[in-house]
Amino acid sequence: MTKRFVYADNAATTQVSDEVLEAMLPWLKEGYGNPSSIYEKGRQAGHAIEDARKKMAEALGAQPQEIYFTGCGSEADNWALKGVMHKLASKGKKHLITTVFEHHAILHTCAFLEKEGFEITYLPVGPLGLVTPEQVAQAIRPDTGLVSIMYANNEIGTIQPIPEIGKICRERGVLFHTDAVQAVGNVPINVVEQNIDMLSMSGHKIHAPKGVGALYMKKGIVIPNLIDGGEQERGRRAGTENVASIVGLGRAIELACADIPGKIAKVTPMRDRIIDALSDIPMCRLNGDRNRRLMGKQYVFCL
Repeated sequence: MTKRFVYADNAATTQVSDEVLEAMLPWLKEGYGNPSSIYEKGRQAGHAIEDARKKMAEALGAQPQEIYFTGCGSEADNWALKGVMHKLASKGKKHLITTVFEHHAILHTCAFLEKEGFEITYLPVGPLGLVTPEQVAQAIRPDTGLVSIMYANNEIGTIQPIPEIGKICRERGVLFHTDAVQAVGNVPINVVEQNIDMLSMSGHKIHAPKGVGALYMKKGIVIPNLIDGGEQERGRRAGTENVASIVGLGRAIELACADIPGKIAKVTPMRDRIIDALSDIPMCRLNGDRNRRLMGKQYVFCL
């Protein structure tokens, strides 16, 4: 008898899709040129990277020069938080605001910064798994350099009021970063309209391979280089690019963002059906807000 396996953990990782793999294969075989090279094979690889950068920018409402490819979402988180706080420390901005239920990529980075003398405010989360713009406004101080609030929680899937929080930060002159690893491809994102200064994302959550991600950094923000060396990523992250994975990420985000409203309309009723069925089990309850949550990646019940 064939053993049936049902995978239901896309919040942890997703399978590389056929379309993404097809886009990657030429750059794993024939297109092996170094993008930093000036001969044709290298230039072709460079063009492929820039094409992926344009796709990333279009999906997020950004400009291509505001997209920096990284090794993963955690790397992007580290670069954003450490980079901003180290840059602003000389101006007396040594206070960062985040929440108690961020991904460890944020929480552990904050713990590292605390050891360096930075002060972190960890906002509590309400009973529905949400923080409020008012909490952020009350926590901002004259020495606040950065606010980092995840877009959608990686465990319970609740979606935070990102545009409203971003607006408060913009009005108060504080940079705003969001870890959008779980949100990209699942909710419409426009970094300009939603007042986002920096955004982290990861490829393996949207059917791209593991080991590739990106950081959106608004034009005009200058932070220390992540890696010193060559001129890759406009001199801010040295190292020969992972061409195939970057191409895969570009194709993946293109597919993931092609019809988000359509996906939401299709998947949400299925999510709600599961919630309703499990709610009939004695002593079970939904963890987090019923409606302000991702369409189908997360729903956690507690006994």
